[in-house]
Amino acid sequence: MVDPELLASLIVFALVGTLTPGGATILIAASGARFGFRSSLPLLLGIVIGLASLVALAGAGIGTLLQSAPALQTAMRIAGSAYFLWLASKIARAGSPNLDRGDAAEPETVISGLVLLWLNPKGWTMALGASAAYSELAPSPATLALVMGGVFACAAGLALTFWCAGGLMLSRLLTTDRQWRILNITLALLLIASIAPMWL
Repeated sequence: MVDPELLASLIVFALVGTLTPGGATILIAASGARFGFRSSLPLLLGIVIGLASLVALAGAGIGTLLQSAPALQTAMRIAGSAYFLWLASKIARAGSPNLDRGDAAEPETVISGLVLLWLNPKGWTMALGASAAYSELAPSPATLALVMGGVFACAAGLALTFWCAGGLMLSRLLTTDRQWRILNITLALLLIASIAPMWL
């Protein structure tokens, strides 16, 4: 049986963890601003599945492998940083939605969201922290993985919907190409800034 008090605490932890700014929230806000809510759904879904699967695996005990392999952690940080920099360059180079879009006009996919989370040390840190803090939540690792994955999927879905809608609302205030350039460069810089905690 799942401990209800621990479950309530996990829900709060998941909501706070997924609502705070980071690479995923900045990327979904940028997608909402540029492509709208509906076109951002594949990215949102990929991020949700990515986080839920990370947390479920950590709850099942797989996370201890990562903690015991410093070389794997370093490789993940490097790959994650490179991927974030590539995404930031795409955002910074994007014009306003009414310009000729070229290849920068395609919204990110479900796979992009999955890769973002699987290469994101913030996501791994949150997953490992939750699995350590809430290991007594359920009687078996399988149940723990299922409950934690479900809680984080719901929390991430709500948080990312909020950020995507915020990006969409912000886009309605932008009327000139210059304003779009400023927004795109600002979001790209915020995404780059989100790399720093990976290395601290």
